[in-house]
Amino acid sequence: MWVFLACAFAYFFSALLRAITATLAPVFSQELGLSAGQLGLLAGAYFLGFSIMQLPIGKWLDDHGPKRVLISLLSVAVIGCVAFACARTWGQLLVARFIIGVGVAAGLMAPLTLYRHAFDLPGQLRANSWMLMTGSLGMLSSTLPVQALLPLIGWRGLFALAAAMLLLSMAVIWAVVPGDRVPRPHGIDAGPGYADVFAAPAFRRLAFAAFFSYGGMIAMQSLWIGPWLTQVGKHSPVEAATGLFAVNACMLLAFLSWGLVMPKLIATGWDGERLIARAWPLGVLALGWILWRGESAGAADWAVWCVLTSVISLSQPAVAQAFPAAAAGKALSAFNLVIFFGVFAMQWGLGALIDVLVGHGWPVATAYRAAFGLFLVASLLSFAPIMWPQRNRVR
Repeated sequence: MWVFLACAFAYFFSALLRAITATLAPVFSQELGLSAGQLGLLAGAYFLGFSIMQLPIGKWLDDHGPKRVLISLLSVAVIGCVAFACARTWGQLLVARFIIGVGVAAGLMAPLTLYRHAFDLPGQLRANSWMLMTGSLGMLSSTLPVQALLPLIGWRGLFALAAAMLLLSMAVIWAVVPGDRVPRPHGIDAGPGYADVFAAPAFRRLAFAAFFSYGGMIAMQSLWIGPWLTQVGKHSPVEAATGLFAVNACMLLAFLSWGLVMPKLIATGWDGERLIARAWPLGVLALGWILWRGESAGAADWAVWCVLTSVISLSQPAVAQAFPAAAAGKALSAFNLVIFFGVFAMQWGLGALIDVLVGHGWPVATAYRAAFGLFLVASLLSFAPIMWPQRNRVR
């Protein structure tokens, strides 16, 4: 339990830093005059740094163990937070945000690798869901609590405070998490390599949904729901922060529920892929409902979509189980690479498309609906491999 709490404490701040741009978007737009594309790139720089570290992290996790890797990278995140707090230009903010993404890149993969070594399948599914619940708590804290602290310490003070909390989390992990014991059967180079991971049927089957649906869910939750509420729904920044708080609270409860019910579902013969295949159409319908409602779609509609789409989170333990424990770090990090490249593409790409459409005279609300409609189509198509009949599948 203490090991879980120590890892969750660090991941809480990783998720907070991931989502904080949604709450601070009006501040950055006002102070720096950022367009939708620039705002999307600033938010996406975190995910770009996060993504490019995934393959090296996977090898490091398998070779050196999660504790050492996690503490080392969190020190980079501290540097990034300090640099962001001191930045004076958009370019400096962009670089600092990128460094933060690099530093927290092992925040989830290191604990999940640890759990793959230590727990059976039901325990892994529970720990995975509850780590994501912790992430939702961090994203929850990036809304109204951040909005309340903003007038007191400013956005620079917020990032300085985040740096201090990351230092504290490093100390807790050092004190609580046992030393790394890396299970390698025949030396440091044993086990499947990345070529084997990317070629595995289970990985390829879930990759497109990971990129578009999982990545898109995080992109919306950590950035685009906020601007939708303010620019499409015409809510104030405080009202938008309140809405984001409600969305993230619902996601927290969703991941808590997955952690409670998945061991029981596994015992009755269900698995992650089967649940995804059954539940994902509901999320597509919910997004279609939002686009149909347009300006009238508020936080409650987005909360329903996020909760229904959260079933895609079961893809991570499904991929991990398709590989031996000695390759868990590589498998999870490679899959995370796909997810967070998807987040980067959705955050920057949707913002750039919105700018183009508005530049051609489209109303802002219509531009948002068109861009998000394209995202809906991509998500729909990405599920074709998962929907392939079970009898034709090979793990």
